[in-house]
Amino acid sequence: MKEVIAIDGPSGAGKTTIAKFVAKELGFNYLDTGALYRAVAFALRDHGVEAEDSDNVLREILEKTGIAFNGEGKVMLNGRDVSGEIRTKEMDHYSSVFSARKIVRDFLLEAQRSAALQENLVVEGRDTTTVVFPGAKKKIFLDASLEERARRRYLQYKGKGIQISMDDARSKIAERDRRDAGRDIAPLKVAPDAFSIDSSDLSIGQVIQEILHYVRNGS
Repeated sequence: MKEVIAIDGPSGAGKTTIAKFVAKELGFNYLDTGALYRAVAFALRDHGVEAEDSDNVLREILEKTGIAFNGEGKVMLNGRDVSGEIRTKEMDHYSSVFSARKIVRDFLLEAQRSAALQENLVVEGRDTTTVVFPGAKKKIFLDASLEERARRRYLQYKGKGIQISMDDARSKIAERDRRDAGRDIAPLKVAPDAFSIDSSDLSIGQVIQEILHYVRNGS
């Protein structure tokens, strides 16, 4: 396996933005595992799959599903760019719901690990430090307060023209936290050897510099 820098943390903590900058600075490829789960959720919902459907129903769709991430921010579903379509409130919800299913996690686990066989990676997403890449060279847990994460999600949606209130953003982030931390399979948690950063009161530049210092100096 090549070198892997894994960035974990709750929804809205800024993992995607930070990981892209860190990857560019280090000259590594970038892998957004959350986007892969969103793409799976998109594929399943596109076929009318519901959260309570059986593994057999999910397996039938997954066997016909090809998902790839090209390292430039484009998520391909069966050869089609779905990068924009997966960034919705609906996919926020269903990516979390379906990611709790073992059949979905198994489907994507091999693809994620295979990516690290070819290139040095900065990988971000929930459980990247605890399950997907427990042997990562460096592990970071990026956190922020609920209020700050809700504010960021509100601004993110507003910038895309998606209507959402601050209260709704806060409620959805809190619901996601409960679901991610409470699920039986790969729950959200801090790896014992992870470097933890609370980005609530830090700029993007400050977070990047802290991570780069940790990666290069080990502290």
